Amino acid sequence: MRESPPFKLAASAAAVALLATACGGDGDDEGTAEEGTGEETPAVAEGGTLRIYSSEPAFLVPTAADDQPSILVVRQLYSGLVDYNEEGQPVLDLAESIESEDNQTWTIKVKDGYTFHNGEPVDADAFIRAWNYAADGDNAQNNAYFMSRIVGIDEAQETGADELSGLSKVDDMTFQVELKEPFVGLEAILGYSGFFPVAEECLADFDVCNETPIGNGPYQIEGEWQHNVGITLTRFEDYPDEGQSNPDTLEYQIFTDVDAGYAAYQAGEIDVMYTVPPARIAEVTQLETHLQLPGDSFTYVGLPLYLPQFEDERVRQAISLAIDRQPIIDAVFDGTRTPATGLVSPNFDGYREGACEFCTYDPERAQQLLEEAGGWQGGTLKLEANAGAGHEDWLQAVGDQLRENLGIDYELAINLDFPEYLARSDADEFEGAFRLGWGPDYPVMETYLAPLYGTGGSSNNANYDNPEFDDLIRQGDSAASLEEAIPFYQQAEDLVLADMPVVPMWWADEIAVWSDNIENFVWNPINEPEYGQMVMASE
Repeated sequence: MRESPPFKLAASAAAVALLATACGGDGDDEGTAEEGTGEETPAVAEGGTLRIYSSEPAFLVPTAADDQPSILVVRQLYSGLVDYNEEGQPVLDLAESIESEDNQTWTIKVKDGYTFHNGEPVDADAFIRAWNYAADGDNAQNNAYFMSRIVGIDEAQETGADELSGLSKVDDMTFQVELKEPFVGLEAILGYSGFFPVAEECLADFDVCNETPIGNGPYQIEGEWQHNVGITLTRFEDYPDEGQSNPDTLEYQIFTDVDAGYAAYQAGEIDVMYTVPPARIAEVTQLETHLQLPGDSFTYVGLPLYLPQFEDERVRQAISLAIDRQPIIDAVFDGTRTPATGLVSPNFDGYREGACEFCTYDPERAQQLLEEAGGWQGGTLKLEANAGAGHEDWLQAVGDQLRENLGIDYELAINLDFPEYLARSDADEFEGAFRLGWGPDYPVMETYLAPLYGTGGSSNNANYDNPEFDDLIRQGDSAASLEEAIPFYQQAEDLVLADMPVVPMWWADEIAVWSDNIENFVWNPINEPEYGQMVMASE
């Protein structure tokens, strides 16, 4: 086990740790009077109901959940082999040990004493069946991609085989994973929710389990998922780890519009929002109960290569060069974004400032490249995004710049909620450029590359296909250490930045807000809001 992965979040993690303790008392059960004020601070107390802003999730089972709203629920319903500490480093959770002598054959021992909410044991079988189910070609699970390194995945996808030959049970609590090639980062990626276990009863009826999940985490669902209304989770009393379910109840209130969610927060109906409307950023950052940190969330404009108007890379390069990012950031986001000059977060080892040649603002060069490509042949350009998340203003600004600098007329298409929008994305149904974002699933540079641009990648929504890129990712994966993998990953990044299947836009500051009902607010650089670890203030 490595002492420290190549991940740099010390500054932001320290800020989170400071914030989590500075916002409230010292953890005593009784209130204390602040010296010189005569005012009592709220006492720290377990219990209470945490009311959470959410948009509609796509799925509530880990084999399929790959969007932020889904994962923020799944991480409370389920627990995995690995978790991430406040510095973003992987730490063993349900795994007793994860060992390998060659980074290709891995032996994983599961801790005893954990059960699913229906009483089934969390054992080696629980992980083997979940990974097999995700990889089964007949299931079309969204997280099948993350099993792609395991021996047997190709046969499962082609033949519909329901078992991966690279997964084998050693004993009730131990299993072995055989990878197609060595991968030093396996332990780090096992904290991603797609690797969480699934109950046998759940896989017997996926649709029922998606509505009333049978998890193994610190919280269990109360009733069933009320679509577009809410999801209520209550503490699972038999969960053995303390401090993971401080509030008695997590009440996810689902909104179709982030502005409506913020209005509910202002009215005292919501305790925590992991995002805020762009128009409210200046207001929110004046509140004492807010978090703002340099973030790892990447926004891009995708240029689907299945559309003929985007086939020529010079067209894609021209579009990127014609966009002046900083004025949009200043006008729409009150300066709380950093223009992207590459595909990898500035907080990750492997980041290089200025890696992207075509991410600068150069309208003259953009015009020249477009002319060399034969001009724009796509008619009115559709700029697509999901509704209710505040994307209208900045996409309109992008469209205005493209019209001014390249003579491309545009129209906005922002009318689908997030699950419908994701389904459109997965079905290759975009009719123009599209907005999507990406956050790290695990603390390895590769998380910003292979899922988005690898052949068959789970989020390769631009349909990028470059065998040289795939080969460089494999070489990085097979390196002796994560540090030695970085040069290969950087070369792969360079290929994408030259081909420009996406236009890198910016890195968003993490901005969250909470109410006075929360005594300790907890934010993790990988998991983001840790709802179960937050502590409510007593009256």
